[in-house]
Amino acid sequence: MVKAPSSSSPWWTIHRQWVRLDKALFSATRGRVGATYFGAPVLLLDHVGRRTGQARTNPLIYLDDAPNLVVVASKGGTDAHPHWFHNLMAMDSTEVELPGGVRRRVRPRVADGTEREALWSRLVRVYRPYATYAERTARRIPVVVLEPA
Repeated sequence: MVKAPSSSSPWWTIHRQWVRLDKALFSATRGRVGATYFGAPVLLLDHVGRRTGQARTNPLIYLDDAPNLVVVASKGGTDAHPHWFHNLMAMDSTEVELPGGVRRRVRPRVADGTEREALWSRLVRVYRPYATYAERTARRIPVVVLEPA
C-alpha cells in the first residue's frame, strides 16, 4: 500500500491552496459551488486554534445522520490526526455551514465501538477513498459526530 504524502511534502502545500479556494467559493456562493467533492457532500467546519486562538474553517466531507452530522479526521491516511481534529476536540461546541448557507451549532464527540463501525461503513459508501486511507496508517481514524447544540 502506498503511504500518504509526508507532512513536509509539496502535495500538502497544493492541498492547502485547494482548501482555501474551496472554502472561499463555498462561502461566496452559499454552497452552490464547493458543496461536493467527487460526489460526496461537503460542509464548512469552524474551529479555533487551541494554541493560537485563531479562528479557522475547514471544508470536510460529511454524512448526514439526522439530527447529527458526521465527519472523518482522515488527513489522507497520514500517521497524524489533522490539526482541525485537535482544535475541535478542545472545544465544547462550534458551528458548521451546510449547503444553502444554513448554519448549525454543534457539539463534537468521537464515535467508538459499534456506533463507529456502523458510521464508518456508511462513510466509506459516501467516499470510497476512506477505506484506502485506513489501510495506509496504523492509527485508528477518528469518526467525529457533530450533535446539535
